[in-house]
Amino acid sequence: MRKYQVTGLSCAIAPLVVGMGALAPAASARSGSEQVVSPGQSIQKAVDAAAPGATIVLTRGTYRGSVTITKPLTLRGAEGQTVIVPGEDEEERSACAEAGNGICVTGTDAQPVTGVRVRSLTVEGFKKNGVLATRTDQLEVHRVTARDNGQWGIAQDRSTRASFRHNTASGNGDAGLYTANVFEADAESETLDTRGTVISGNRLTGNRIGMTTRRLRNLTVEHNAVTGNCAGVFVVLPRTVGDLTVRRNAVYENNTSCPATARLPHLQGIGIVLVGTKEVLVAQNAVHDNVGDSPYSGGIVVFGSMDGIPNDRNVVRDNLVLGNHPADLATRDDKGKDNKFIDNICQTSEPAGAC
Repeated sequence: MRKYQVTGLSCAIAPLVVGMGALAPAASARSGSEQVVSPGQSIQKAVDAAAPGATIVLTRGTYRGSVTITKPLTLRGAEGQTVIVPGEDEEERSACAEAGNGICVTGTDAQPVTGVRVRSLTVEGFKKNGVLATRTDQLEVHRVTARDNGQWGIAQDRSTRASFRHNTASGNGDAGLYTANVFEADAESETLDTRGTVISGNRLTGNRIGMTTRRLRNLTVEHNAVTGNCAGVFVVLPRTVGDLTVRRNAVYENNTSCPATARLPHLQGIGIVLVGTKEVLVAQNAVHDNVGDSPYSGGIVVFGSMDGIPNDRNVVRDNLVLGNHPADLATRDDKGKDNKFIDNICQTSEPAGAC
């Protein structure tokens, strides 16, 4: 075992200063491609009227109602002072609102919506999801807080080249941040090449699962803080050879207990879990003090899928994995081949000998 030093994970976010001036009584154009919206006005009407590439600026305050974006534009709030919550008696309820979602970014198979940016706002209290994106390219979700939503905080499927950076997801009913090939969990479609999606610098706390990535490749998960959930990070079924890297994350004290569902047993004390994965790299993470009695409990766990799909040729190396129970490193219910545990700092493993 070689000497190893783990540097601290910094998730500090520099405040964004947005000078709005006095609140205008009606939405007004500024600098030709920028439109200012104030509480009481309709974000959706501003989005519908905006030209592609425009910026919708939301001043501080609370906005009621869902928003659907189907063209390239920027939706920007005043950091933590702009809050979007469910609306009451909306004049024309959209499909996004009917489904119980906050912000929907929606393209088509033939024409994915490209270049949408959602920044510096809070999406709170929706029945289903805070931010839901499907069929997008180059989506950016930065400095968004998604809290207390019924299912996912921030979620995306069928999409490429996305950037999820410096967001906070807390108190959501399932995953704080969920990315997948397709949302339908039973769909046996092929692994999707995300073409370089990055999930970085996010803080995920108080959710059922901090983060889930399902059937994706060419994806990087790095520098995230994942704590206080029932489970930290699930990486599920990327089966096509390609880059999927989980590195330099802090995953600790995910010890809340959540009951079983139709698809999963009860969850508690879970750090990072690989389920039916192939050639995933898990490196230089600090995974500590995840303690529970779920089948998935432990620090870094390699677990066979419910369908019997094994984990093959994954590499777990250079991680600090301590204080986890029942084990720091574990392989369970898996018949995979050539999974490697290299130069990790740990004390306990299942089976013995991986530390």
